[in-house]
Amino acid sequence: MTGIGHGPSLRIDKYLWFVRLCSSRSNAQKLAETGHIRLNGRRIERAHAPVRTGDLITFPHGDAVRVVRVIQLPTRRGPAPEAQGCYEELTIGA
Repeated sequence: MTGIGHGPSLRIDKYLWFVRLCSSRSNAQKLAETGHIRLNGRRIERAHAPVRTGDLITFPHGDAVRVVRVIQLPTRRGPAPEAQGCYEELTIGA
């Protein structure tokens, strides 16, 4: 179930940076703008695409592809344990 169109949201570049899935916000912006991220199975090409609780994000990470489900929207780039509580890893073998 996805929260498409409803509830609070956060830009995808900020989300990936806040939850420490990208080392910098500019790297997250590049991934989004070059079409390397899928949000709920749809390719996105803009860094301001809204992410909501329940969304699925698929993106390249090193030599692998990661899939994560958004559990909650962070309010800051906190420590790693706090960041890891904001998503559920769905990638097999991760």
